[in-house]
Amino acid sequence: MADFYQALGVPRSSSAEQIRKAYKKIARENHPDVKPGDAAASDRFKQAAEAYEVLGDAEKRKQYDQYGDAYKHMQDGGPQPGRSPFAGGGNRGSGPIDLGDIFGGEVDLGDIFGSAFGGGGGRAGGRSRTRSRRGADIQSEITVPFQLAATGGSYDVTVQGDGKVDRLAIKVPAGVQEGSVIRLAGQGEAGSGGGSAGDLLITIHVSSHAWFKRDGNDLLVDVPLSVAEATLGAKVDVPTLDEGLVALTIPPGASSGTKLRLRGKGIVDPKTKNRGDQFVVIKIVVPKNVSDRAQELLQELDREAPVNPRAGSW
Repeated sequence: MADFYQALGVPRSSSAEQIRKAYKKIARENHPDVKPGDAAASDRFKQAAEAYEVLGDAEKRKQYDQYGDAYKHMQDGGPQPGRSPFAGGGNRGSGPIDLGDIFGGEVDLGDIFGSAFGGGGGRAGGRSRTRSRRGADIQSEITVPFQLAATGGSYDVTVQGDGKVDRLAIKVPAGVQEGSVIRLAGQGEAGSGGGSAGDLLITIHVSSHAWFKRDGNDLLVDVPLSVAEATLGAKVDVPTLDEGLVALTIPPGASSGTKLRLRGKGIVDPKTKNRGDQFVVIKIVVPKNVSDRAQELLQELDREAPVNPRAGSW
């Protein structure tokens, strides 16, 4: 026979409350209604019940600690055949287990004893009862375009469940972020015994964009400038998320990495509905092939407008 303390996974020095909690946890996780058809879980449930029958009773625990398996041969012997480990009576130090306390709601005693101990089906008040069960949730993942995640819209998904394939149009909220989960109530597996259907949980992934990068609710876009445009200033067209190209004035002397703000042209916050900003990041592009005349002009520029680009860098 397995050691009762090992069956509950507690040390011999455990308090009555610790033993009670250990038993409740095992019973909740291994009950046949929770794991139907799982023989290992059913055995675990039975072993825990037998162990708690003894260790949950102060007098029986004392005899077990003193005599081990021989405790049942003492005058106040151990569990009698057919006696429920949930029944009251005796000198139990921790009190009887409340099945509602274990399973968090209404419990069909017929279901427990019929399925756990091999009975021919549960009975309560002389009539069989079918226990309702909520359907399982279905997990799914989709990858949506960057633009759709930013501005919101409808997206078609294909879901398999209950032996059939469904095509659903889901609403993607504006500003949804990578890893967000959309819950569609009642679109999961069907329930049994009158139980409600489960939910469909869709994890959102967002594809990358050719130009834009997201930083919270702000957008970043690189805008290349020539040396002359960056030095003298210019007016250039830059892309926005949903307004097309807009004209942006580049101030003279702009350096690579400079950020220019376009207010309110970022992404909508799904909670506050406020929009972030768009930042234009300057990238100066230098010519690869420079003529002799261009070299002379650049050297002249360096003499006329000298600058040390590494000043203060290290």
